[in-house]
Amino acid sequence: MCGRYAITSSPEAIRALFRYGEVPNFPPRFNVAPTQPVPAVRLAEGARSFALLRWGLIPAWVKDPRTFPLLINARGESVRDKPAFRNAMKRRRCLLPADGFFEWQATGGPKQPFYIARRGGGPIAFAGLWEAWMGPNGEELETVCIVTTTANRTLRAIHDRMPVIVAPEAFDLWLDPAVDAPTAAALIAPAPDDLLETWPVSTAVNRTANDSPDLIAPLAEKSAAAVPAVPAPRPRAKRAAGAAPRRPLASKPDGGQGSLF
Repeated sequence: MCGRYAITSSPEAIRALFRYGEVPNFPPRFNVAPTQPVPAVRLAEGARSFALLRWGLIPAWVKDPRTFPLLINARGESVRDKPAFRNAMKRRRCLLPADGFFEWQATGGPKQPFYIARRGGGPIAFAGLWEAWMGPNGEELETVCIVTTTANRTLRAIHDRMPVIVAPEAFDLWLDPAVDAPTAAALIAPAPDDLLETWPVSTAVNRTANDSPDLIAPLAEKSAAAVPAVPAPRPRAKRAAGAAPRRPLASKPDGGQGSLF
């Protein structure tokens, strides 16, 4: 599954890849979490359009969203059959811009988070499905979920699922509602093994309130930066014959810790 991801490229770089007409300005996000508004690209009157949708799909037939489970992912193997996704797969497919995503590896103890990103960097596109829910008082909520598939060889040791990543040359095929669901479903497949790279990161990503570049820094690099180097002990000079023995150092009022200044 995909439960957290990051959007770190500039708005200009993302617009250049997805070629939508709007010119939105949004800050980098390093810990995008469910129920938050997320950027999405969909077709509107035949042209690609940028929108902010709530992450967590609510099908149109739901009576009360408060009693409905949060659908942040849709298994690609069943999107054409399950009632929650079937209509969206036919008519409301979208793309979600991202630069990478997080997965957690079971280790026998606390799970270890990993960050997965494109080799060399740059934005990628998750396959998504969106819906518009209308409440009894006329309120409208547009929501989205990420389509997932089996993990490729690069991710298999970390997790058995991954988001479907759509190549730029296939954007139109996925977005166009005139393309039938079986044809679009051919894109639901693991990413090429050489597309992505992975590295362990801090468990600070577990808290949705955390949102900083530190969350995607390699764990070894963070640990090395956090622990100051300990200087090697200086060799002790030999005492010349006949010299007076060294006097012990006087005790310091700070307990021998010394001053920082």
